[in-house]
Amino acid sequence: MDTPSRMYEFSWDLVGDTVLGRPNIGNIARVEIYRLFQYTLRDVLEQRYGAENADRIFYDAGYLAGKNFCEKIVGPCATLDEFFRRAQQMLEEFHIGILRVEEEDREAGRFTLTIAEDLDCSGLPETGHTVCTYDEGFIAGLFRAYSGRDVVVRETDCWCTGDRTCRFSVRSDDHAAF
Repeated sequence: MDTPSRMYEFSWDLVGDTVLGRPNIGNIARVEIYRLFQYTLRDVLEQRYGAENADRIFYDAGYLAGKNFCEKIVGPCATLDEFFRRAQQMLEEFHIGILRVEEEDREAGRFTLTIAEDLDCSGLPETGHTVCTYDEGFIAGLFRAYSGRDVVVRETDCWCTGDRTCRFSVRSDDHAAF
């Protein structure tokens, strides 16, 4: 069976030249507009494909974004400490959130990360469930681009579960040291 042609395979060209394209209002958009886009898209995906498939799509999109963000924005890092420092700096500079390494066991390949003031959920009402599936994929993509290895990322705490920071469990897929 033939693979359908793709019109929007990701490249940084799709981000465009915001200085040229938005000379008067600039490259900053409000969080409400980002969330309007995210949650209307999620609603349509859930209606058409179900919540589980929508989550998978959001995770995969986050993974692609995180991988590309790391490659282009964070850049190559010689050490894990440099990777965390640069990722923290860039996530804050781009107003995505405030990343912290809460716990780490490098030998076991396990980390607990938090993202405060998270772009996806900070300030949302409590829903009783985590909502940052895109962020799970984003973090997995960051680690993949940095290390060349896959990690399993799960959000354990979220603004929407009553916490005031998002907390993510990260573990290497092969449980090997970093």
